[in-house]
This record gives sequence, structure tokens and C-alpha cells, in this order.
Amino acid sequence: MTEQKLKRSYRFALISSLYITAVLSLLFLTIEYFLHTIHWEVLFLYTVICFSASFLLIQLRIEKLIYKKIKDVYDSVSLLDSKSLRKERITTDMATLTREVEKFAEDKKIEIESLTVRENYRKEFMGNISHELKTPLFTVQGYILTLLDGAISDEKVREKYLKRASKGVDRLIYIVNDLDMISRLEVGDLILSEEDFNIIELVKNVFELFEMKAQKKEINLVFDKPYEPTYVYADKDKIQQVLTNLIVNSIKYGKFGGTTEVSIDLIHEKKYIVRVTDNGEGVEDIHIPRLFERFYRVDKSGSRKEGGSGLGLAIVKHIIEAHDENIYLESDYKVGSEFSFTIKKSESIGDVEGVIPVNAT
Repeated sequence: MTEQKLKRSYRFALISSLYITAVLSLLFLTIEYFLHTIHWEVLFLYTVICFSASFLLIQLRIEKLIYKKIKDVYDSVSLLDSKSLRKERITTDMATLTREVEKFAEDKKIEIESLTVRENYRKEFMGNISHELKTPLFTVQGYILTLLDGAISDEKVREKYLKRASKGVDRLIYIVNDLDMISRLEVGDLILSEEDFNIIELVKNVFELFEMKAQKKEINLVFDKPYEPTYVYADKDKIQQVLTNLIVNSIKYGKFGGTTEVSIDLIHEKKYIVRVTDNGEGVEDIHIPRLFERFYRVDKSGSRKEGGSGLGLAIVKHIIEAHDENIYLESDYKVGSEFSFTIKKSESIGDVEGVIPVNAT
């Protein structure tokens, strides 16, 4: 390796120096021969000095020339930045250029791959949002056009169509509000208003809100066991939205006559974990990594019939992350799913009776 590097780095300077030294030494020897005063010690010293000086001068000139040529390449190619060209010793004609170009190519490859992923995501996002918005828009437009075409004179038809158009507008507002929410969450523009509150009471309130929706599919909304008041520290409204999205999701994809179960356990002296478990459709492994993306749907057709903005789980993820907490998903296809998230335990309110920390003895 060393011999190869030596040949590659200094061969030209070495050979050129030998030629120059040989010529000058022969000339010096010829002059001394005619003067009849040959000093071999002087000749040897002259040869060493001549070779050393020639080698250094040639090598330095080569390095300077190569650097200039490489810099010219950088300056002539707009994609390459000559500032990144390091002013170090160049011992081969293409070493630095090759290294920098390879680094540049690798960086650009990563950048292109990232841009490709973003572009595909952008296209998918635009397709999804246009689909979500055009359905209620066309619905509202259809009812209004029907009324304008003469149906407005019929009082019963007018009232019915206006109510349906109003529902379409409500759905548009729902989607726009979710988009606004997730946009603020993603840019970190959402200010949390954290407080101490009883999460058991909050879950019960969410159960009551969706009791009728669950009854339509004969789904039971239950706790896994009786709970005493359990106080946590978080943004109450945002955590209610998290629980709402998770419970509605479990009802939406739960099986007829199934169960949605909520459990709350102390996993650390300062943290609880809240689990929302159902015995519904479950999620295939292939979909789990993307399930929290905006507008991502497992069933592209059936899930849309269930309504929703397609942003629920994405909002859940961002709200939990805004609290510096974690959200988890475990799912068995055709068996059920369990969404869970951590939440801070209230420090200003004492330990809840009947709840034993995991590290207690």
C-alpha cells in the first residue's frame, strides 16, 4: 500500500528530479574534468543538494498547479462550491477532486431521495385533501343548485335540502378546523394550558358524549376496573380531544357487539399510561408505521363511509408529543387494537387511594 501510494503521489517528481540531477551532475563533472580538478566529495554534495531542491520545487509546483486546476473546475461547475475545497497538500492529480465530488454526489443523492419522498408525500396529501373537501363541497353545491332550479318554492323540500347542505358545511368546517389544528401542532404554534384534572372524570364525559354512537353498534364503553379519582397534569381540552379521537376510532372500527375498554395504570412514580383497547378489526402490520400520518387510511373506500377528517390519529400523535409524552399502538389483525399514551401524574395532589406504584414493596 505504501509503495503504491509513493508511486502514485511522487513518481513524477522523483523521476523528473533524477533526470535534472543526472544532467546537472554530468555538466558539473564535465566542467571539472576540463579544469583537471575533480572533487568527488563536492560532486556528491552537489548531487544531493540538486536532487533535493529539484524534488521539492517540482512537487510544490505540481501541487499548486493541481489545486489551481481543481479550483477552476469548482468555479466552472455551479453545483460545486470552491469554498469546500480544502487547501491541503495534494499529492495526486485527482485525489482531492475525486474525494470532494464523491462527497458531493453522496450528499446530493441523499437530498434527491429526501425530495422524492417529500414530493410523493405532497402528491398523496394533495390527493387526499382534495378528495376530503370535494365530497362535502359537491354535496352542498348539489342541494343549493337544486333549490335554485325551483325546489326552493316547495317548503318541505327546501327545509330538507337546507338541512343537508348545512351538514355538508359542518363537515367542511370540521375538516378545516382539524387542518388548522394539525398545522399549528406541526409548527409548534399551539400553546398548551396545562392544569391538574381528574382523568377518570374526563373519560366518563367522553363515554357519555359517544354513548349513543356506540349503542348503534351495541359496543360497550367501559373501564377495565373501578377507579378512584386519578389526577394528571396536562392540557385538559387537548387530552379530551385525544381520548375523543381514540374512542371514536375504536367505535368506528369496532365489531358489532364489541367492547371499547379504557385502563389507566401508574407505570412510574411520575407517569400514568392510558390505554384504549377494542376487539374490532385490528390493523395489519404493513399499515402500522403510517397509521399516524395525515389522511392515511387503511381502507381507502370503506373508512371514508365512516366519516371523519382522516386527521384524527395525526392530531392525537402531535398533541401527545407536544406534551413531551409518547403514544403507542399494538394491534392484531382481526383481533383488535390498543392505543396507549403516557401522561404526567399530578404533583400538587396526593397519591390516589388504591393505586400502588410499580416500585412499591
